[in-house]
Amino acid sequence: MFQNKRAFKAAFSQRLEQSSGLSFEHSTPQHQYHTLGMMVREYVSTNWIASNEDSRKGDHKEVYYLSIEFLLGRLLVSSLVNLGVKDLVEEGLTELGINLSDLEEAEADAGLGNGGLGRLAACFLDSMASLSMAGHGHGIRYKHGLFEQKIVNGYQVELPEQWLRNGNVWEVRKTDLAVEVPYWGEVKWTEKNGQMIFTHEKAETVLAVPYDMPIIGYDTNRVNTLRLWGAEPAKHFPPHKDYMQYKRDTEQISEFLYPDDMSDDGKILRLKQQYFLVRASLESILRDYKEDHEDLTELHEHVAIHINDTHPALAVPELMRVLMDEEGMGWEEAWSIVTETISYTNHTILSEALEKWSIDLFRPLFPRIYLIIEEINKRFCEELWETYPGDWDRIESMAVIAHGFVKMAHLSIVGSHSINGVARLHTEILKMREMKNFHEFYPDRFNNKTNGITHRRWLFQANPELTNAINHAIGTNWMKDTEKLNDLIKHADDASFQYEIDQIKHDKKRVLADLIYEKNGIKVNPDSIFDVQIKRLHAYKRQLLNIMHVMHLYNRMKEDSSFKPHPQTFIFGAKAAPGYHYAKKVIKLIHSVANLVNDDPVSKDYLTVVFLENYRVSLAEKIIPATNISEQISTASKEASGTGNMKFMMNGALTLGTLDGANVEIEELTGPEHIFIFGLTAQEVMKYEKHGGYHSYDYYHGDPRIKKIIDQFTSGFFPDTFYDFEMISDSLLMENDQYFLLKDFDAYVRAQEKASEAYQDRKRWLTSSIHNIARSGYFSSDRTIQQYADEIWKL
Repeated sequence: MFQNKRAFKAAFSQRLEQSSGLSFEHSTPQHQYHTLGMMVREYVSTNWIASNEDSRKGDHKEVYYLSIEFLLGRLLVSSLVNLGVKDLVEEGLTELGINLSDLEEAEADAGLGNGGLGRLAACFLDSMASLSMAGHGHGIRYKHGLFEQKIVNGYQVELPEQWLRNGNVWEVRKTDLAVEVPYWGEVKWTEKNGQMIFTHEKAETVLAVPYDMPIIGYDTNRVNTLRLWGAEPAKHFPPHKDYMQYKRDTEQISEFLYPDDMSDDGKILRLKQQYFLVRASLESILRDYKEDHEDLTELHEHVAIHINDTHPALAVPELMRVLMDEEGMGWEEAWSIVTETISYTNHTILSEALEKWSIDLFRPLFPRIYLIIEEINKRFCEELWETYPGDWDRIESMAVIAHGFVKMAHLSIVGSHSINGVARLHTEILKMREMKNFHEFYPDRFNNKTNGITHRRWLFQANPELTNAINHAIGTNWMKDTEKLNDLIKHADDASFQYEIDQIKHDKKRVLADLIYEKNGIKVNPDSIFDVQIKRLHAYKRQLLNIMHVMHLYNRMKEDSSFKPHPQTFIFGAKAAPGYHYAKKVIKLIHSVANLVNDDPVSKDYLTVVFLENYRVSLAEKIIPATNISEQISTASKEASGTGNMKFMMNGALTLGTLDGANVEIEELTGPEHIFIFGLTAQEVMKYEKHGGYHSYDYYHGDPRIKKIIDQFTSGFFPDTFYDFEMISDSLLMENDQYFLLKDFDAYVRAQEKASEAYQDRKRWLTSSIHNIARSGYFSSDRTIQQYADEIWKL
């Protein structure tokens, strides 16, 4: 059906009328999108089946990537790109009077993730398939994802994300492979032939139903699988529970990503989600393994299970349960297989993000799993005692169970053969500070795998004009080997190439300006600097520092009529977690500043503030190619890596940021002259945190700019807010500015001035832009995945 344009047009027209029950003329973009999606899925089905058969019967390893998030974005165009038929399809549709972009807009972003964790997982799936590796994802099929963000009078409002309203054309429901997942109940044990036999009785079970989605590799026949689990009532529901309540409790498990865990009920729901993912995934993985292998003692030679952060950490005790309770293995044999099979990526150094769960909630919910974790902890602490006799403080700090909590990061480390960070700085902080004791005990387990992004989505798909310009300059070999983007360096000072790059960027800025006007009613100057910060809203990411700088510019313009900065458009996109009140206040502050500066005759021609609601992958694909300055301004030592910084870099934006996460490696690759670095280093931040010595009031009283801004939060300067920003003011002063915004404020202002000056030197700026594109090849997720395959998974 995709052999040539004529065959495609005939097949599409026929299929459209058959599937929609409408004449071609009366079909809608939604019908047309659904038809094309079905055609693509059917087209790859032969390779999908062949890939699965090849994986199971071959001698190579299969990788299973377990993640609570897979932020896929839209799949139609990326599938056409990877199949190499996008141009054919686009031309055929045009001749039929259909615009491919209209079909793209008819597709909903899959509500399966929120931030960098989920987008990284999606990029990794793309790279595994494109490198022809047998690598599959396992996640949860969230009915409503995180939430759909609406902004009402500057305040965030959360609505259910209805991404499944029109179904999901990419998925195949496989009811025959459903798995029962037990909760609650009690454990009975008996002794048989000298071995303890455990049984889980009186459990409340739910059904995990798999929905498979094809992951199509680029320029390869490989099609891997993303298996998503949906929660449904089991056939035998609890006899002493109201059925409708049981049904609601069951369906909640796969209803929302990250349910609010402020209450015990929310914590239990999160724990249910995590075990639901792990139990169903491991049963599925082992069922496939047993089809072609009889000996589970060789599991680690044929299967690699990777847990993406701590959410799937229960894979460790669950695999132990299967090997012991169902396969009859002894502890030592089972433990050896588990630790050789499982590997773990750590994504955070923030203590509040390192999961731990109260025993009082955990033990009743997972009675058998808790017994296994108790035994893991007992044996691990005995090992520690042998190495560090009498060092109770060290043993206590490393225990898997301590002070009434189960510590998921500790469980992940103890139960894995590999623990990796996601940027060199992040890994060093893990080794030398956060996980120092574990690194000393397991020095061979820790390693770094700097994150990457798939250039197929973030360049081929998001910016085809730039892709074509690169192809004309250096050929197409870089499309399979992104390190060859380095060949662009010889064109960095070429006037004609610079002009072409400049025009592409300007055209992208015009497109984004049109979108902003359509969505927000704000007129944006495409000749202004597009300064962008799009990421999850969190105090350490310091969106507040960004908007405080805008307030500083506005204040300066009001005080000095001769001060006219170069026009700059500050673009924000971010969701705040529903229970994260501070982050919601920052969103309101951004809107209050926007209302002020966008309408004031003094500033409106020079400063524009835009907040694009409901930030998601498809929106990022429009924003990133249009960006001039990429804001990566987290407090040094707090951002594990970042991947947005890589996407912006690949599209020719210049980074303005701290030496945090992968920014460190970006600076090394581009050179300091092609990036704008400011602020405290990670070592300086950690020194303050350890020894003290930072007093935010010193900066409040010592810098009139800072004092004026903070006073404006609570002085009635923003007439529509009343007491909205007291929390922000208190965080900076009463709580001593945990993330050092005031300490870094002056350095940030000077970095912004330097960036604005550089932008006005067009030749210099374009040289830097091309350097960034050229050096971005290192950050391809293909490189990252090849390192995982060679050094962790041993494919």
